Amino acid sequence: MNTAETIVATLSGWVWGAPMLILLVGTGVYLTIILKGLQFRALPMALRMIFEKELHGKGDISHFAALMTALAATVGIGNIVGVATAITLGGPGAVFWMWMTGLVGMATKYSEAVLAVKYREQGPHGMRGGPMYYIAKGAGMPWLGTLFAIFTACAAFGIGNMTQANASATILSSTFGIEPWVTGVALMLLTALVIIGGIKSIGRFTSFLVPFMIVAYIGTALVVLAINAEKIPGAFGLIFNHAFAPIAATGGFAGAAVAAAIRFGVARGVFSNESGLGSAPIAAAAARTNDPVKQALVSMTQTFIDTLIICTMTALVILTADSWLQGVGAGQLTSASMGETLGATGEIIVALATVLFAYSTLIGWSYYGEKAVEYLMGPRAIRIFRLFFIAAVVVGAMVSLQFVWDFSDLMNGMMAIPNLIGLLLLSRIVKSETERYFSELK
Repeated sequence: MNTAETIVATLSGWVWGAPMLILLVGTGVYLTIILKGLQFRALPMALRMIFEKELHGKGDISHFAALMTALAATVGIGNIVGVATAITLGGPGAVFWMWMTGLVGMATKYSEAVLAVKYREQGPHGMRGGPMYYIAKGAGMPWLGTLFAIFTACAAFGIGNMTQANASATILSSTFGIEPWVTGVALMLLTALVIIGGIKSIGRFTSFLVPFMIVAYIGTALVVLAINAEKIPGAFGLIFNHAFAPIAATGGFAGAAVAAAIRFGVARGVFSNESGLGSAPIAAAAARTNDPVKQALVSMTQTFIDTLIICTMTALVILTADSWLQGVGAGQLTSASMGETLGATGEIIVALATVLFAYSTLIGWSYYGEKAVEYLMGPRAIRIFRLFFIAAVVVGAMVSLQFVWDFSDLMNGMMAIPNLIGLLLLSRIVKSETERYFSELK
């Protein structure tokens, strides 16, 4: 096992080197430019459209359900452990670079969704679409679409399964003394109850769970920040100052250079919001709509909600507390920070939030994985995939956390490469569809 862990960790380090981070952020910047800052000028309209219903459009689920399914897969431990990891390794300045990744990532997420809806097709089990379809049909590179589908099917067991199960098992064990295998079995059964019903069942479930868990988590964070209101300006000062200046070691904090702030801010930001990975457009393709731009506008709010709101709440809770200066590990940092203000109640809330976030990610990513498998092997393979996916939950709850993280990072990076190539090749299509839609509104 040690050899496998070393190989995966090494490959992950290569994939997520400077070239990948530059490609991800650079693609977002390029799309922001050619779309004339669409994510900034159209955000209010996009937020209003979340709740609009298109009764006669093609698709399986509403704009809202598609967004909630994508948010279910996106809002996970990256919002709790990922933010804490970024601060632990990159310092407070990493939060600034998470924000920058989110802002340009909104343009990337928008573009992915435009293409996903435009090139989707009707399948025997509902609409099917995503990067594998727009890379194959739009860019004319079916071999690259196949590679994307292979990496997505693998990633479903990493970022979408084992990482989430492992984080849940770890925090329930440390907070309540629950054995990891018990958590694994419980999550396995709960996952099976939802995903066997397909996208409509997933859409109904996430439409109920995701708004509840996000509001509950943000509400708790706001209570903590209200109590520590006098420390919030200082927290923002740390974020902006150390985005461009190194932070020295102090207390239990090891210090961090600007390069570390950029690296871990961008990497954890991408892990959290998944902009550029190509996962969310698979859910967007199932939306009931007759215009790809409509769902794309709704889809880009996913990155805004995930990174600019939820990750910011977590970061401010951490930076208005003292635990990050006392050498507390990333896995327990958010919990310890909440606990400083709310005591044991805060730690319990973080534990429950981690499990809910992780469970929702399991549900959302199960759909991404099965659509990738359907693309590769046909509809009959979906049932087999679901069985393996459900079984992997138990495995994830009990294996090495570092191996799970490295495997997840590796598969995410391998997904991003063909997706970003497809986005760049089809950027003119995104631009023309956007110009058409907004000219029709006038």
